[in-house]
Amino acid sequence: MILNIDSSQIKNDSDFASDLGAESLQSVELVAGFEEEFEIEMDEEEALSVSSVGEAVEYIAKVVADQHG
Repeated sequence: MILNIDSSQIKNDSDFASDLGAESLQSVELVAGFEEEFEIEMDEEEALSVSSVGEAVEYIAKVVADQHG
């Protein structure tokens, strides 16, 4: 668990930094975790520009569709 947050506290509009307390290193770890979990490769700059859980879901879905069609 990267952020040590109960899943019930995570909402679609939760901001990674202000609501979930993600710092820059944790954000990089989240990106790596998403890549491993979904077997994708994300553009690091684009991935790190995502600020909310909902944006992450949309971005990951797009990358999965692009890479696994």
